[in-house]
Amino acid sequence: MFAKTVLDSGIRVLSHELANTRSVSLGIWVENGSRHEARDQNGISHFIEHLLFKGTERRTAARIAEEMDAVGGVLNAFTGKEYTCYYAKVLDENLPMAIDLLTDIFRHSVFDREEIERERSVILQEISQAEDTPDDYVHDLFNLDFFKDHPLGRPI
Repeated sequence: MFAKTVLDSGIRVLSHELANTRSVSLGIWVENGSRHEARDQNGISHFIEHLLFKGTERRTAARIAEEMDAVGGVLNAFTGKEYTCYYAKVLDENLPMAIDLLTDIFRHSVFDREEIERERSVILQEISQAEDTPDDYVHDLFNLDFFKDHPLGRPI
């Protein structure tokens, strides 16, 4: 059975316990994806998603990766048209560390100028790769034509 808790801040927490399962998956789902972007900001949600892993006030990008790797966990994110999700998967005993790490990148990322420039080239490579993959690219072309001038028509 799923449980929904609404914190005083308005944050919704959904949880579900699976008996005999030692792993934990948690995520921060932000109701902001590419459909919420103005034309001149197209791609900013995806760009910010990448930048959140580049360092915080307390951790470098390397330390973020090392902390999760040290426990065999997963830390990642994805951006869609409707939302962006930042998530972690760990053993139950590492849940406090995963919560600390995930909230740190979400609330205290530093957006270093050098990292912004470096990540810009990563995003440009992703765009080129998508355009070189016909079975993915056809969906972008379809959306551009079907939704015309609407934000849902623009690529993520």
